[in-house]
Amino acid sequence: MEKRYYQPGIETMAYKDMKKLQEERLAAQVKHVYENVPYYKQLMDEKGVTPDDIKTLDDLKKLPFLTKADLRDQYPYGLLAKDLSECVRIQSTSGTTGRRVVAFYTQNDVDIWEDCCARAIVAAGGTNEDVCHVSYGYGLFTGGPGLNGGSHKVGCLTLPMSSGNTERQIQFMMDLGSTILCCTPSYAAYIGESLKERGYKPEDNKLKAGIFGAEPWTEEMRHDIEKLLGIKAYDIYGLTETSGPGVAFECEEQTGMHINEDHFLAEIIDPDTGEVLPDGEKGELVFTSLTKEAFPLIRYRTRDICVLSRKKCSCGRTLIKMSKPMGRSDDMLIIRGVNVFPSQIETVLLNKGYTPNYQIEVNRVNNTDTLDINVELTPEEYKAAKNELDIREKKLASAIKTMLGISPRVHLVAPKTIARSEGKAVRVIDHRKLHD
Repeated sequence: MEKRYYQPGIETMAYKDMKKLQEERLAAQVKHVYENVPYYKQLMDEKGVTPDDIKTLDDLKKLPFLTKADLRDQYPYGLLAKDLSECVRIQSTSGTTGRRVVAFYTQNDVDIWEDCCARAIVAAGGTNEDVCHVSYGYGLFTGGPGLNGGSHKVGCLTLPMSSGNTERQIQFMMDLGSTILCCTPSYAAYIGESLKERGYKPEDNKLKAGIFGAEPWTEEMRHDIEKLLGIKAYDIYGLTETSGPGVAFECEEQTGMHINEDHFLAEIIDPDTGEVLPDGEKGELVFTSLTKEAFPLIRYRTRDICVLSRKKCSCGRTLIKMSKPMGRSDDMLIIRGVNVFPSQIETVLLNKGYTPNYQIEVNRVNNTDTLDINVELTPEEYKAAKNELDIREKKLASAIKTMLGISPRVHLVAPKTIARSEGKAVRVIDHRKLHD
């Protein structure tokens, strides 16, 4: 396969040159935030560090961390580093509790973000001959605008579908010959099931690749989607706080996601001590925005647990790789003293042949934690299993207990009963009120 890159000079740059570029950008960025963000100046002053102290990548550890709590406290304008007259866009997180996180963009910020998404599309085989079907949510959610802009930069015919209205999605997909699908993995699986229900086989569509992100998914789920749609499924990673999707993306090797490290400097830290860990060690991912003008974050704690690697990649890209997040340092559930990651439950479901549409509900009754898992069946499964739901629920509960070490109550539920927002399944509902 011919190797194709969107920005070959950057994507295949020798590490010594990348490091020099990063150090120049880091020094300029720290000076920018120190002079333009009073809150950040205060944090640096408290640590006794000035922009003059930051000359090499090793100096990064002298700087304070930022967390989502800082972003919420400074809502809306407290972390803005440019005059509002220079900002052309805001995006926002979907926000579950408290204040939302709002990120600002200059035109240059938007252009860089779209370039990063374009790199991801080209890595998935995209060219100006493709029809790119974007079913991420639009509006404040970053998925739709990011991939939409990246698709334009590559020169694809772009279908700005947004999420939902699956009937229309399928009509446009089949009539216009969509070749690349961009959406959440749970929505890709849903589209695949919906095509199957309508009697379509994988070879009936023209799709060749999918770019899926915005929620955790497993290798088992990847293979399921690939089979359902007859495509190669690529992972993409990003956070609204740092720009949106396109912070990192998968190439054809699919052994992790290349971080666009000319724009996003990555570190792995021990989530408890904040100590920086060497490449290859598992810990919490921290990002520093090297080129963001309006809303630059320095040492932002993502809470995603992963590993970084500089192992040579067969695609020819030299950009550092991050593994698929292995859970989060903050949404790990502790149930009856046991650490539980939703991805463990998903693995069991997929290994047992169930769909990845599930919802975990945790409650506390008489000072004891309860764990309920609702699993959505496909129409065929629901029809076939109606008389033996009880037996199947017990079998599945037993398999999950083997994986987790604690007993859940499993409920096999009818198709389309688990709510989705922006095509994103709400995976965990914790009723225990463990935080103020």
